[in-house]
Formats: sequence, C-alpha cells, structure tokens
Amino acid sequence: MTLAELALTIGLLGVLGLVAFRIGLSAIPAYLLAGLLLGPNEPTQLSVIRESEVTEFVAELGLVFLLFFLGLEFSFNRLTRSGRHFGLGGLVDLAVNATLGLVVGLVAFGPSIAALVLAACIYISSSAVAIKGLIDFRRLGDDETDLVLAILVFEDLVIAFMLGYAAAGGGEVSDSLVILAKAMGFLTVGVAASRWLAQPLDRFLDRLPLEFFLLGVFGFLVGSAAIAEELGLSEAIGALIAGIVLSETAVRGQIEERFFSFRDIFAALFFFVFGLSIDLSGFNDIGWILAFAVPLTVAGKIAAGLLGGRLGGFTRRQSFNAGIALVAHGEFTIIVAQLASSNPSIGADARRDLVAFAGLYVLLTATIGVVLMKESKRIGRALFPSRTLAPET
Repeated sequence: MTLAELALTIGLLGVLGLVAFRIGLSAIPAYLLAGLLLGPNEPTQLSVIRESEVTEFVAELGLVFLLFFLGLEFSFNRLTRSGRHFGLGGLVDLAVNATLGLVVGLVAFGPSIAALVLAACIYISSSAVAIKGLIDFRRLGDDETDLVLAILVFEDLVIAFMLGYAAAGGGEVSDSLVILAKAMGFLTVGVAASRWLAQPLDRFLDRLPLEFFLLGVFGFLVGSAAIAEELGLSEAIGALIAGIVLSETAVRGQIEERFFSFRDIFAALFFFVFGLSIDLSGFNDIGWILAFAVPLTVAGKIAAGLLGGRLGGFTRRQSFNAGIALVAHGEFTIIVAQLASSNPSIGADARRDLVAFAGLYVLLTATIGVVLMKESKRIGRALFPSRTLAPET
C-alpha cells in the first residue's frame, strides 16, 4: 500500500463513514463496503488496493486495539452491576442463538471447526452497534438497557474463550484441548493480575510523564500480545488480557481517553482490510447460508430477549426492545472470521466462505438491526398493546 493508496483509503472511509452516520447506521458496514469496492476481488471495477504485508500489519494493529478496549470493559464492578441479568439473560441468549448458529454451521459445513466458527459468528452481537443505538435513540435510561448490557458482557466473556480456538483449534482433539486450556489459563491469570497488580501499576503509570505514559501502556499492550503469540494463541487474546489487567487501575479512564482515537483509526482500517478479502464471486456458494442465517438471527435474538426479559421481570415490550437491540452483528463476528481465515485446520474453500459470509452478514444484520431498533417501540406497541379494562355495561 503506497501513501497515495492510503490517502485514497482514508478518504473513502471518511466519506462512507459520514454517510452512514448521517442516515443513522453503524460505520462498520461502511468500512467493509470500502474494502469490498477497492479490493482485488469481485467487483473489480474500482480495484486499486491489494493485500500486502502493510495491510496485514495495519489490520493486526486494529485487532489489537479492538480487543484491548474490550478488555478495559472487563471489570469486577461491571460484572457486579449486571446482577442476575448477566446469568439469566446471558444463558438464555447463549442457549438460543449459539444453538441456532450451530444448526446453520452444521448444515453449511457439516461437523467441523468451520461449523463452530460460523456458530460463534452468528451468536455474538455487536457491542459497538448496540451501545451506539442505545445512545442515538436515547435508550440508556430505559430499564431494559440493563438486560442488554448484561447480555453483551456475557457474550464478550464467551467469545473470549473462542478466540484461541478460532485461530488455531480444529486439529487433533488433544491439540484443541491444549489450545482451550491455554486460553482459559491465560484469561484466568489476566483476571487475577487485574486484582493483584492494580495498585502497583497505578503507582508506576501515575508517575510517568505523558509521553512515557503512552509508551508504557502501548508497550504493555504489544508485549502481552507478543506473549500470547509465543504461547501459540492469538495476539487478540494477549491484547484482551492487557485490557483486563489495566481495567482495575485508577488510570483506566485516562488510558481510554488517550488511546480512543488510535482505536477508531486502526479499527476502521481493520474492517477495511477485512473487506479487501471479501470475494463476491463466491456469493452463489454462501447466498443460501445468508438467506438461512439472517432471518434466524433476527428471530433468535428477539426470542432470547423476550424469554430472558420475562425471566428477569421485564414486560413483554421491554423484553422485545432488548432482543431487538441485540440483532446487529459487527466487530466480533469479523474478528472471529478473520482469525479463522488463517487457521490451517479449516479448508481453503471453507475459509473463503467464512470470510465472505461474515462480511455480508454484518452488512445485512447491522443495517436491519439499527432500523429495527429505531422502530422497536412502535412495533412493540403494535405487537403488545396495553391491556384496558372492558367498559361496564
């Protein structure tokens, strides 16, 4: 990628992202669309950028920053605030949507690692799109928002264990168990370290001048990602652990403020680079999977919201609103598919189909999810009218 190509890329990302913002949609599909348009695959009319070591490095940085910020949200206080909704709503969502995703995966790929990856892609909602929608549509103060946030936290926790398996699992059963054990052990150490190292890290980082504070945090992030890679895990898990360790520190807010812009820039480029790998020429192979998966996703998320909400004491309308807020898929679907695209245990054709599916699936569900979220209260009133007393005769 030359400087001219980078300038073109950033310009197109800015234009498409602004258009998405103006019409009330997430920018993630816009970034994927930019990669799709400029990439080397079909359609080729605007193909000017090809994947290279530069694009791979940029995408890797984007992945690291995305998972780092996810880790920063993993705090004991946040889990405590989630209360019973974390267990009830999260388990219902897992049972319903992971099962539906696995059904689609088995139909598409048969019993295989690709089927499990597809199930994870379909199960995990987009925290970024959901939270942005809650803010844009002024839903943060609604009672059912607690349920939505609790389910998102639960999903993030589940998908953290899937990252290592998506990247390297699927060979011999013993090898897969080793990968999962490593991932679980690494996460456990990270959670424990977030409690034990919080005060020492606070004292160390708080004394650093701004320039060295930034270098210290960035070095810790990259070092954690490198350690994970050396252990045979994905660098994404290392970045997640770095965020978890720093989530309990007093400088967490300062870290988020200082690195937020870096996350947005490199995340946009990450989605763009992923879009480069989407080949629409294979649409005939995955079109039926999309036609199967998208309606199931909408139905599954709404059903999980209704059931989880009712178990949590919410009204039918509130539960419906919660389910609608979870329809959109985005960053984590792309991350899981991107990690799986380099997994040698998955066949080349299956890897290609997973990448194409994830990109188009996010484009569809993110758009449908935001539109439904905007209209969910009106739809809820129509589906669940208020009960009125019959007039006396």
